[in-house]
Amino acid sequence: MSANYGRDGGYAVAAQEDRSAPRTRISIPASLRPSGSKGFQTVVRDLSLSGFSATALNRLHPGTVCWITLPGLESMQAQVVWWEEGMVGCAFDKLLSPIIHDNVLSRWRGETVPR
Repeated sequence: MSANYGRDGGYAVAAQEDRSAPRTRISIPASLRPSGSKGFQTVVRDLSLSGFSATALNRLHPGTVCWITLPGLESMQAQVVWWEEGMVGCAFDKLLSPIIHDNVLSRWRGETVPR
């Protein structure tokens, strides 16, 4: 199943608003690199097949293309959907594989990440 969206952000908006994919609260150290900027260390706070939320102290504007890198995985392209009070919500460019999703969750459940 391929999920694409155009400049209107149709998929990104639907992925965040519909929230049909279960979201799992988690704490995973990662790096996030917005297009045209240097990457920074972050913590992914929830994860679903369609997207994630993570800490981002600096404002990221909706529509910004970015790449998230979780430990042991290749960078995944996403698009910023919202930013609020130091948190950013992003929709993946392509849905996360259920196998990868389950592997990430099983690896990080119960592990704590220093703040």
